[in-house]
Amino acid sequence: MLDTLAGLQRTHSCGALRREDVDTEVVLMGWVQRRRDHGGLIFVDLRDREGLTQVVFNPEVNDVAHAKADMLRSEFVIAVRGIVILRPAGMANPNLATGDIEVAAAELRLLNTSLTPPFELEDFKLDTSEAIRLRYRYLDLRRPSLMHNLLLRHRAAQVVRTYLHEHGFIEVETPILTKSTPEGARDYLVPSRTNPGKFFALPQSPQLFKQLLMMSGLDRYYQLCRCFRDEDLRADRQPEFTQIDLEMSFIREEDIYSVIEGLMATLFQEILGLKIARPFPRLTYDECIARFGVDRPDRRFGLELVDVTDLVAGTEFRTFAEVAAQGGLVKAINGKGLARLTRKEIDELTAFVGVYGAKGLAWIKLTPSGWQSPLAKFFTPGQQEALNTRLQAKEGDLLMFVADAPQVVHTALGQLRLHLGKREKLIPPDTYDFCWVTHFPLLEYDPDEKRYVAMHHPFTAPLREDLPLLTSDPGAVRARAYDLVLNGTEVGGGSIRIHQRHIQEKVFAALHIGEEEARQKFGFLLEALDYGAPPHGGIAFGFDRLVMILAGAKSIREVIAFPKTQKATCLLTQAPAEVDVAQLLELGIRLDR
Repeated sequence: MLDTLAGLQRTHSCGALRREDVDTEVVLMGWVQRRRDHGGLIFVDLRDREGLTQVVFNPEVNDVAHAKADMLRSEFVIAVRGIVILRPAGMANPNLATGDIEVAAAELRLLNTSLTPPFELEDFKLDTSEAIRLRYRYLDLRRPSLMHNLLLRHRAAQVVRTYLHEHGFIEVETPILTKSTPEGARDYLVPSRTNPGKFFALPQSPQLFKQLLMMSGLDRYYQLCRCFRDEDLRADRQPEFTQIDLEMSFIREEDIYSVIEGLMATLFQEILGLKIARPFPRLTYDECIARFGVDRPDRRFGLELVDVTDLVAGTEFRTFAEVAAQGGLVKAINGKGLARLTRKEIDELTAFVGVYGAKGLAWIKLTPSGWQSPLAKFFTPGQQEALNTRLQAKEGDLLMFVADAPQVVHTALGQLRLHLGKREKLIPPDTYDFCWVTHFPLLEYDPDEKRYVAMHHPFTAPLREDLPLLTSDPGAVRARAYDLVLNGTEVGGGSIRIHQRHIQEKVFAALHIGEEEARQKFGFLLEALDYGAPPHGGIAFGFDRLVMILAGAKSIREVIAFPKTQKATCLLTQAPAEVDVAQLLELGIRLDR
């Protein structure tokens, strides 16, 4: 085979050359980003993963190289030997790291040609569907913004590994082929050829293995692990994803908070050059729901939910009075300056909360002459003043109310708050707000299964003072669980684990997991608890989500090399795909179709 690189050795990347390299002979290799013929001189922007360098082909320098350059087209792969020179006066490009120089080509070698790409590979010209981009992902990844995201992801992974190594953590890989255990989502199952009729599951997380590592005496473990969940997808979900997973022995919550806050501060300092204030604020789950309507609060703007049930219970507005009498909630948010919204716009907001189960959206505009609202006639001047005071309402504000069962009120107003925050541009840009959410409910009631299920997973430790409630009032038990929230996105979650068998069995009983089922699904864990399990706890972070935020991307698909679509398909490889019947027969599988 012809050696197209014979006699050439690349000396620099296409993003490396600066003024101090002038008069140096260099060899660059990469892709033709664009070619421009300026009547005698031919300019080529040469690109690789590190950046872009302008190469000039001058017939007076080398007429052979100049003649070859005439046939170059977008995405041709070339090698260039030449001398670094300063660009002519007034021709420097301040927006380009290599913008002060160019390379005067003395030799051009064509390494490969290219078909015309199905879309422009320049960010400012990108005008194509994501489906086409994913179909030709190997081309899409050549775009500077996506290349930047992958390089940023690499740097972030190195920062994480270095930090955890310096804090005594050991990287351990855990199995990909494991046992199916209930962890909140559907498993991806893998049939076993050597054990007909039995299946492996791809891990939703290394939860049980990292607990076993603590029982093994490893003390501090971590890995950047692959996890798999067969669930409905969205912009920040993929069927296969990466977690920063870690576990620690002989610790309490404060130890987790300290390590993780240090990791986040280091990550943001190293990647974005930003100093993150510590310690991070802490809010209980109940406080988050009460103030923000969600358990992952975006605290960068106001519009907090305010309980006014006691103030409206005795009014003549029957809807409010009846909800209050039936034990429901009436809550409101004060849209500062939003009295300018038209009736049509308010009707659109009413339709918006209806999606989340609210039966309506009551509203009051604060005008120079007082309340403007269909509700005004039902409230005495004293009741109006009390509401104005509670909601800190002033002229120009729009008060919005939902009255219903607590879950409906919190969900509807919580989503309305986020909707208005984005629509009215209330969220300050380039702001990063961390907070911990703590004391989640240990269990939640599933009306379909008619039983309690674990809010996180069944190995989360309850607060010791709540242990007696496991038998008398399971829904009131609080967990030693914690989530780390950044700008309204849950980026990590974890808990202190159960390390004593009798407590684990009590939790299984509250979940209606009988002794036989527990033995079948978790027998190895229960057995390990009998052999001196230490107190331990940990946390896992969605690495893709973190990188998405660091990169300023709108979807985790923008920071994953080969992502799946929202239908969990790969448009590049056409996976999932049918397989040969012979393969299925080897596995003892017959398709019913």
